[in-house]
Amino acid sequence: MTEYMQYLGFWTPGPFELVIILIIAVLLFGRRLPEIARGLGKSLTEFKKGVHEVEETKDDLISDVKKIKDDVVKEVKDAAGLDESETMS
Repeated sequence: MTEYMQYLGFWTPGPFELVIILIIAVLLFGRRLPEIARGLGKSLTEFKKGVHEVEETKDDLISDVKKIKDDVVKEVKDAAGLDESETMS
């Protein structure tokens, strides 16, 4: 067991320790425990919504950048006098 703890570099609670921690939490927070759990659930939901919004924003930004790149490439080709048929070969 000591080799395992030295490998991780920190203490990891076993089942007995988790039961003790749970008992202490119930004694300390007794009545407020459902309220705390509800607040934690709401916070987690808001966090997931924020992550989803960031992913959507990232996808929108990537599509905008690709569109701008395509427009710039088209304008450069037009300015250089190149046709689509010349650039394909």
